[in-house]
Amino acid sequence: MSSPEVSGILENSKELDRIRKEQEDVLVEINKMHKKLQATPEVVEKPGDTSLSRLKVLYTHAKELSESEVTISSMLLNQLDALLPSGPPGQLRRRLEGNDPKRKRMKTDSDISRISNNVRSQLEACANLKGEQVAARVRLDEADKDEWFVVKVLHFDKETREFEVLDEEPGDDDEGGGQRKYKLPMSRIIPFPKRNDLSNVQDFPTGSQVLAVYPGTTALYKATVVNGHRKRKTDEYLLEFDDDEENGSLPKRTVPFQKVVPLPEESRQ
Repeated sequence: MSSPEVSGILENSKELDRIRKEQEDVLVEINKMHKKLQATPEVVEKPGDTSLSRLKVLYTHAKELSESEVTISSMLLNQLDALLPSGPPGQLRRRLEGNDPKRKRMKTDSDISRISNNVRSQLEACANLKGEQVAARVRLDEADKDEWFVVKVLHFDKETREFEVLDEEPGDDDEGGGQRKYKLPMSRIIPFPKRNDLSNVQDFPTGSQVLAVYPGTTALYKATVVNGHRKRKTDEYLLEFDDDEENGSLPKRTVPFQKVVPLPEESRQ
């Protein structure tokens, strides 16, 4: 068994562990939402409530993770089959699998191919972000919490599924004050909407919570939509940022649509 083959199996095993851990986290959040809706079903009728949309995002994420699990598991099976010796042991294993009525049917080649294509498309989309500005959740060395910044994508590694990004305008508090590079997983990156493609811009309803670039900075903060850009027939949102109080009230600030993204689940309270 060659070293590269072993290395490939170990890498896929680590990725499978990561996916399953993330699945557990998502299921915990789904269960929390279920309990909330069961206890107070009337909450979905309140203006500005995003419970159902949040639940949809969680289920969509759970589905994507499940598909990724199937893909990685299939890759591991192929890697192991290629390394296992042929002969009676393999034949016995296949015979036992065929005689077990409780064993789930394996996905067909077309199913696996379809899932693999979806994953491949996602990876290609990430690779195409090179040179683009995105929102990134960065954990600063001197901080105990994560913060969101506008960064530039330098590279995306399809093998490790990590982005290399550059913070072009670090804050004055950063040591050295120079540009900083980070390596971040896909889960810590949110692409911004395209300026020249209004058709794909998400329509955030009034009262919904978003993550937006605070005017005059490269940092993103939690905000509430006062008026969506579609209703105002402009390319801007009117927002109220949390903890942005002036003279006893929250000022309304305009932010271009390409600097506004959905509020991640982990940022909700």
